[in-house]
Amino acid sequence: MKPLLEVHNLVTSFGATRVVDGVSFRVATGETYALLGESGCGKSMTALSLMRLLPDGGRITSGSVHLGKIDVLALPERAMRDVRGGRMAMIFQEPMLALNPVVKVGDQIGEALSLHRGWGGQAAHDAASGLLDAVGVPDAARRLDSYPFELSGGLRQRIMIAMALAGEPELLIADEPTTALDVTIQAQVLDVLRRLKVERQMGMLLITHDLGVVAENADRVGVMYAGELVEEGARDAFFASPQHPYTRMLFEALPHPSDSGRLTTIPGQVPPLDGSLVGCRFAPRCPHAIARCRNESPGWQEFDGQRVRCHLAGSLPAASVRESAVQTVPAAAQPLLQVEGLKVYFPVRRGFIQRTVGHVRAVDDVSLDIRAGRTLALVGESGCGKTTVGKALLRLIDPTAGHVALGGETITEKNVATLRRQAQMVFQDPFSSLNPRMRVSDILLEGMDALGVGAAGQRRDAVAQLLRQVGLPDDAGGRYPHAFSGGQRQRIAIARALAVSPRLVICDEPTSALDVSVQAQILNLLKDLQNELGLAYLFITHNLAVVEYLAHEVAVMYLGRIVEHGSAADVLRAPRHPYTRALVSAVPSIEPQAGDGIIRLAGDQPSPLNPPAGCHFHPRCPQASEACRQTYPGRTDLGSGHWVRCHWVAAQI
Repeated sequence: MKPLLEVHNLVTSFGATRVVDGVSFRVATGETYALLGESGCGKSMTALSLMRLLPDGGRITSGSVHLGKIDVLALPERAMRDVRGGRMAMIFQEPMLALNPVVKVGDQIGEALSLHRGWGGQAAHDAASGLLDAVGVPDAARRLDSYPFELSGGLRQRIMIAMALAGEPELLIADEPTTALDVTIQAQVLDVLRRLKVERQMGMLLITHDLGVVAENADRVGVMYAGELVEEGARDAFFASPQHPYTRMLFEALPHPSDSGRLTTIPGQVPPLDGSLVGCRFAPRCPHAIARCRNESPGWQEFDGQRVRCHLAGSLPAASVRESAVQTVPAAAQPLLQVEGLKVYFPVRRGFIQRTVGHVRAVDDVSLDIRAGRTLALVGESGCGKTTVGKALLRLIDPTAGHVALGGETITEKNVATLRRQAQMVFQDPFSSLNPRMRVSDILLEGMDALGVGAAGQRRDAVAQLLRQVGLPDDAGGRYPHAFSGGQRQRIAIARALAVSPRLVICDEPTSALDVSVQAQILNLLKDLQNELGLAYLFITHNLAVVEYLAHEVAVMYLGRIVEHGSAADVLRAPRHPYTRALVSAVPSIEPQAGDGIIRLAGDQPSPLNPPAGCHFHPRCPQASEACRQTYPGRTDLGSGHWVRCHWVAAQI
């Protein structure tokens, strides 16, 4: 294929720190080249270098970037403005930060059309509407008058794609375009990108740390580590036989179906690039490293069409067998947590006297139970009420109705202190949930002091023990949260939850923003703690691969209600509700998928302020009948604790 983008020995520096160090690759017309690696490896900085959008202090010190016949690095900034957005465009990782919150969507797309195509007025309006329609935004004409904060995450990402396409670029750079999206929305966005790439014959540089996304979308793959490209090859050869030890360990860190053993983790972290780097940069973390690896930087070698930088390439041993996991504590006969008819309604008030005109039914009649030593996963799309359930159980939000019992004791406003002693929460973003002005030891002591856990003189020793228990160094207690990596901060959040010796831990998306290697560390830690302490987990997530590895039971939630419940094996391998089937089908996988592929859901999740009549899922359901539109389905038992609320399933039995 004809080369569209050619990058040769690109070096990007911040002072003496080379964050991109001698990177070379090509992207052909109509090809998707995936750049894979952990956070901090230099993937995004490579993309920003191509666009010449480096942060203050960054500069390209050597190398070349050619887009077709254009020498990108030689262009003056005025000419670069025409290339940036016109010849190549970028979709950023966080659309809410990239979109202007006080400018309507139509005006933001119109600005790009005016700059790159010279269109204005009605022509720009019609073109913007056409772009939104092309990327699958429903009711495109109306969305032009919306502000970004009025749209869902999936719609905002599509707006970003539409803006990137406004200049009809030849090359599209997508930087983690689906990291924070639900699996169904992720599948829709990736489907849009694949379709547009084919229709417009664009080249695409896809930056991600998700191996499943790479497997389903890339033509060729490059793996980055510590600023360098360490492996490159065609997708099929790459997934059939990865050559570099780093790549192999990324594969082994993935949770696999029916595999309950310990996940392979990569010890240590990506090395800081501001120091002296001698030899192979992965050697300090590599289990196969020899003396030569520590002293001599490896050059490129060819193996069956793949390129790899490793002294031991071609002679590495076969992949290691995972350790078997320690058996989980047997489930108690009596549930530790019992929830019946939980409801959380938020009033909607309007007018001068703030009269209540409606309610947002965030949680609408949820019942569940969890036994000691067991994990119940609560899954569903963003906005379905999962996090609200977790907060209501801890009375961080007052429930509207329902009965919650923990350890046989009914939870009320009068015994909240008892509840907080027995149940704790690990939040999604540890950086936001940890006080940046407190040292780690003080963060852990805060809960112990407030609830009177242990003798005052013994709490410091307990903190040191907690830090060791979650795998943090002894000196971690004297440092602040900003001094730790994302995975380490999540360990601190887990230690804080364990500080008061709870029996139940509610984990709210604890691995959603983590690299696969760090995710493996946290999942292993959670399993170890459950086996050691007999903890019960309510695990809130939309990552179904993690659910199958960690959970014993699964509850699937849609628009405030549980629509399917059963063992993890039953729900994930033989889903019955059409919504669950769509969720499972949309999970990216590195292995070929059997069946009919991704089930496409129409539209977005309805508003809990005005849920549809009948079954809430019927406007998006391919199996919907007249009964679904009129009455909410009752519970249909399928045996072995597996049940579903669906008229279509009930009719098949």
